[in-house]
Amino acid sequence: MIGLIGGIQAQIPNPIKNPIYYSVEEAVQAKHAKQLNLRDQHLFFVPTEIQRLKELEFLNLMRNNISKWDKELFTLKSLNHLNLKLNSLTYIPREIEKLGKLQTLDLGSNNIAVIPTEIEKLKQLKNLHFSLNLLTSVPKQLGNCENLEVLELDNNQLSHLPQEISNLKKLRLLHLGFNQFNELDANYLNLKNIQELNLEHNQLKEFPSEISELKSLESLILNDNELKTLPNELTEVSTLKMLILSNNNLTKLPEGLEKLKNLKTLIALNNNFPEAEKDRIKKQLPNCKIYF
Repeated sequence: MIGLIGGIQAQIPNPIKNPIYYSVEEAVQAKHAKQLNLRDQHLFFVPTEIQRLKELEFLNLMRNNISKWDKELFTLKSLNHLNLKLNSLTYIPREIEKLGKLQTLDLGSNNIAVIPTEIEKLKQLKNLHFSLNLLTSVPKQLGNCENLEVLELDNNQLSHLPQEISNLKKLRLLHLGFNQFNELDANYLNLKNIQELNLEHNQLKEFPSEISELKSLESLILNDNELKTLPNELTEVSTLKMLILSNNNLTKLPEGLEKLKNLKTLIALNNNFPEAEKDRIKKQLPNCKIYF
């Protein structure tokens, strides 16, 4: 699943390309250090000496006790991967715009409530991870990060996204699970390159017919919502490989399921399908593993 790819990129350095250092002192001595891994070191602040690492490209500070953004971070102008997952951050300063070469920013599992508008200055950003925070909204300026490919916003308190999200034409993965969406704006579905869309554990009662616009969609995850029906246009998503619909209120699926020739897995546990409907679904999807 491409979700795994997106999540891993922020955490794993490339030891083949450049040596990995596990202390600032060691990296400073090396003079041209590009990769520094300080995860799980019980740090409460970023070591001051880190500002000497002018060529640093990869910095992993995952699972420490960092609660503020030390100014030394913003001197690392060559940084393209920054991982601050599983810390104690409550905010993102405006100075984040100084890290203009960032391609991956992982701030998952913190206590961040607001994304600053300056996020739009990160023009090279490809992977943005905000899972497990306290976000109630997303700034429209995020739509200006036009190179974004992976956007994880699951496990927050979101009920809507700005229309500008539809500007993210390169987006491949969008995770919005475990939020408070009760409807999905059709504008979000103007994303031709989306391969994985996850909306599990929301309060969706219906799904827009514009689903047919997602010409590259391979994985659609809609379990644990309040869906009673799905649009007939779903059968036009011929690229679909996995469909997860468990724990909804569905009694039938659209006609024409046989058009989903690439569908390999359908998981639809705990719905209200009559036996005749289950038989129809199985007959129309003979090459698909189906779980009722």
